[in-house]
Amino acid sequence: MKQYVIDTNALLSFVTDRNLSQQAVMAGVFEQVAALQAALLCPQNVIAEFVYVMETVYHQPKPSIKSIITDFIAMPGVAIVDKTNFEAIFSLWPEVFDDFGDAVVASCAQATKGASVITFDRRFMRKLASCRIAVMESKSS
Repeated sequence: MKQYVIDTNALLSFVTDRNLSQQAVMAGVFEQVAALQAALLCPQNVIAEFVYVMETVYHQPKPSIKSIITDFIAMPGVAIVDKTNFEAIFSLWPEVFDDFGDAVVASCAQATKGASVITFDRRFMRKLASCRIAVMESKSS
C-alpha cells in the first residue's frame, strides 16, 4: 500500500481553489486514501500550520476550519502523527531545511519506510530529493 506524508500546502490546495490542477491531484489522493488503497500520514504540525493559514490568509471562521479538520482526521486511511522525534528533526533543521515545519514533514517521511511526501513546493521538493526522500509524482506544480 502506498504511504504518503502530507505537507501543509497540499492540504490547503485541496480545500481551497487557489490552484485547480493541484486540487484535482489532491482529490485523486483523497479518493485513494478513502478507499484504503493508500495511507495518508499527517504530522501534527501540519494541522497547526493549516489552521494558521486558513485564519490569517483565507480569513475563514474558526468553526469552518474546525469542521474541515474534523472531517479530515475522521477519514479512513488518515493517521495523525503526534509523536515528535526531535533528534531526527534536528538532524535536518536548520542546516538542510531552514523551515522547521518542512524538517518535521521530512523526518516523518524518513521514519516511514517507502513513504512519499505530498507537496507542491518546488524548493521543498529539491531539498527532499537531496536527502533521498521520495516525493509523490504529480502532473501539477
